[in-house]
Amino acid sequence: MVDKQTIIHLYRSRGLSKRAIARELDISRKTVHKVIQEYESTLSSDTPSVSLETILTTAPRYDSSKRSRRVITGQVQSIIDDCLAKNASKRASGLKKQCMLKKDIHNLLLSRGFSVSYPSVCKYITGIDTQKSRKREEAFIRQYYIPGENCEFDWGEVKLRIHGKLQRFFLAVFTFSHSNGRYAYLFRHQNTLAFMESHRNFFRQVKGVPYVMVYDNMRVAVKDFVGTDKTPTEALSRMCAFYRFDFRFCNARAGWEKGHVERSVEYVRRKAFCMKMDFDSVEEAGKHLQEVCEGLNTQAGSISTLDKVESLAADLAALQPHINEMGCF
Repeated sequence: MVDKQTIIHLYRSRGLSKRAIARELDISRKTVHKVIQEYESTLSSDTPSVSLETILTTAPRYDSSKRSRRVITGQVQSIIDDCLAKNASKRASGLKKQCMLKKDIHNLLLSRGFSVSYPSVCKYITGIDTQKSRKREEAFIRQYYIPGENCEFDWGEVKLRIHGKLQRFFLAVFTFSHSNGRYAYLFRHQNTLAFMESHRNFFRQVKGVPYVMVYDNMRVAVKDFVGTDKTPTEALSRMCAFYRFDFRFCNARAGWEKGHVERSVEYVRRKAFCMKMDFDSVEEAGKHLQEVCEGLNTQAGSISTLDKVESLAADLAALQPHINEMGCF
């Protein structure tokens, strides 16, 4: 806040010029000129003492109504608008889960050489969004997991264009609870064969087996519900016996019990396929998915994941040995 009393004192008592006052107080000469102009106008008023007191006690006011954007202009604005238009098109096509988030749009701008802050992008997008929804505030406590002990599994749906034809696929996503390391595989079906094959591929890739696998109430894992008890399917029982891991089911409507992979499905799908969804073959799409997961497992997304590489290495080192592969039939 500008100290008007000091400016007026230097001008009236010490006789300093406006330029000298601005230099001594390290403020703009226009600000000094404005304060002195207000002071001189009070001297010609009917009640100069009252007017002077009003000036000294009134906080400076700034007119921001005529301000224009300095960063989100021209080509930057066009790119953001184009991303939002593509998001709207994806929602209309049933691809809501593959829309770009604000952080993805910001990363796209940075990759194209534009120097723009993330808050500026958020402010612009929020300003043109006419259907803002207020989210209730929630608090979450970060849990600690022993390396190699817990791994969560879940399915996710994704739509891709193979040779120009829009097709539906399923993501089998594995997430280590300790390091948040993510591994994903692409399948055409969400059946028992894909369920078993995804586990075989995962155990082969990480060269080990977690001690506990966590599932929700998916049909390929849960056979029957008897009260609060759940009976595993034959496929899950066979895998447990062969690979020697235990399993745990989440309670109904309790997504926080499997929060890592719930978030990972959305995260992997968005990172892999929100900007690229056209491929020449399913194999090419699967290879792209693997490359994205490898990149995610080496990137720190926040302060809490700065040691992600070390945490993932601890997970892999603590796994049970992977001796053989089970046939998927």
